[in-house]
Amino acid sequence: MKTKSKPRYLAEYFAFRAVVGLIDVLPTRASIRLAKTLAFVVHRLLPRKLTRYRVARENIRSAFGDRYDEQRIDEIIYGMWTHLFRVVIEVVQLPRKLRLYNCADIIDFRNRDATVRAMCTGRPVMVLSGHYGNWEMAISTFGMFGFPMGVVARDLDNPYLHDWFLRFRQGTGHRLISKKGGGGEMVDFLEHRGCLGLLADQDAGSKGMFVPFFGKPASTFKSIALLALQYRAIICVGYARRLEDDFVNNRWVRYELGSEEIIDPLEATSDDPIREITEQYTAALERAVRRSPEQYFWVHRRWKSEPRVRARRKAA
Repeated sequence: MKTKSKPRYLAEYFAFRAVVGLIDVLPTRASIRLAKTLAFVVHRLLPRKLTRYRVARENIRSAFGDRYDEQRIDEIIYGMWTHLFRVVIEVVQLPRKLRLYNCADIIDFRNRDATVRAMCTGRPVMVLSGHYGNWEMAISTFGMFGFPMGVVARDLDNPYLHDWFLRFRQGTGHRLISKKGGGGEMVDFLEHRGCLGLLADQDAGSKGMFVPFFGKPASTFKSIALLALQYRAIICVGYARRLEDDFVNNRWVRYELGSEEIIDPLEATSDDPIREITEQYTAALERAVRRSPEQYFWVHRRWKSEPRVRARRKAA
C-alpha cells in the first residue's frame, strides 16, 4: 500500500463502517424502502450513461429477443438496481439475522439431498454460480452447515475494506482465495478434496471457449472444466434467489437456495468433454437466471468478446 494512499483508504473505510453501522440497525421494512429509494435515484435521476443503462438494455434484448417490450425491460433494470441495493443491505445484516436455528424460516432448499450427497462423496467439489441472486447468502449457509469453501474473489484495492470482507467470509468458516495469483491455492483445495466456490459467468476474453448463453456465443473460461476433469471434481451449479417477501410469517427476507444441476465430469460422453462440461454449467446458469431475470447483473458485459472470424486462405 502506498503511503500517500493510506489517508484516503482510511477515510473510505471509516465512511464505510459508519454506513454499515446505520444499515445494520435498520428494521426490515425500512431496509427495503431504502433499497427502493436508492434504486430510484440511480435508475431515474442519474444520467443513464453513468448507470450503463444502454448496456443492460442491450443485454436483456439480446437474451430474450422480442419477449419483453421496452416498458418491461425498463422494469427489469429498475428491479435489478433494487435487488443489488437489497443484497448490499442483506450482506451487512447477515451475521445478525441468519443463524442455524432460523435457516428453515429464511431459506427454501431445492435439490438439497442431491447436493449433500455430492458434497459427501469424498471427491473435490466446485460450487459455481454467477452474478445472480445473493451469492453471499449461499456461501454463508454452506459454512453454517459445515461445508467450508475456498471462496475465489478479487482483492479489493482498499486493504482495510479487503480485511473487513475477509473477516466476514471467514466468520462462517470459509477461506478467501485471491482471484489474482490464487491458482496454487485452488489446486491445493482440489488435491485435498476440498470445496471451491466461484463465479463462472465472467467474460473470458478472445481466448475463451465460446458456448451458448441465452442463445448467443459467450466467451467462457475453460479452466473450470479442465480442473474438474483433472481432479475428478463434481460441479454443483448453485444459486440463491430471493423469493417474494412474506412479513406475515417471516420477519426477514426469504431465499431459494438450490443446485440447478450437478455435473460429474466422469460422466462426460462427447469427444470434447471440456466443451460438453462448459456448455452444461453455462446452460444451468441460464435456466436459473430465467426464473428471476431482475436478479441478474445485466450491466456486466457478458458478450463483450466475439468469436474470431478466420479468413479463408486462398487456394495456392
